[in-house]
Amino acid sequence: MELQQIIKDAANKSISYEQYRAFVEAHTVNGTNSGDEVTEALAEYTKLNNQRMKRLDKTLKILPQYQEFLNSFDKDVYFLIITESWCGDAAQTMPMMNKVAQAAGVDFKVVLRDENPLLMERFLTNGGRAIAKLILVDKNTGLPVTTWDLDLLKRLNLLQMKKLQKGGRFLQSLNKSFKTGIIKTKEKIPRTT
Repeated sequence: MELQQIIKDAANKSISYEQYRAFVEAHTVNGTNSGDEVTEALAEYTKLNNQRMKRLDKTLKILPQYQEFLNSFDKDVYFLIITESWCGDAAQTMPMMNKVAQAAGVDFKVVLRDENPLLMERFLTNGGRAIAKLILVDKNTGLPVTTWDLDLLKRLNLLQMKKLQKGGRFLQSLNKSFKTGIIKTKEKIPRTT
């Protein structure tokens, strides 16, 4: 099957961010989780993730200088996010992705990894089915423009860490990037010794 058709099929059965949040909340109430494997541990991760997303939905704000850019964003694209309720990385990144999508007027479509194996197989990370995965899809062609996943961020942070590791400068730099980045949170990254 062609990539364009795989993306279209997945997007057609997608849910919005708000529907996804309600979906995770329902799993939390029922003590279950999404995905092919349902376990007590994954249900606990789902519960924790629900709390994380609630907090981040309330605390994340887009800084005014980036709000103006996002308001003027004029591309015919949508966000297609692959995730599962138990994924901790998704709980930390999806609220931010949603804020950016809202500010840019971009549709935010969520699909579950285990219900979309053909899509997931086309967007592996280092050969693995890592999530959350954001696919920026061109509405006109139905093809991906670019992708983003936390592994990319981890690789970039690893490079930065190697450069800034001496004297606690890495954590100071990371805190500074949260303070000056597109998204601002009220929380600080804890300092370790």
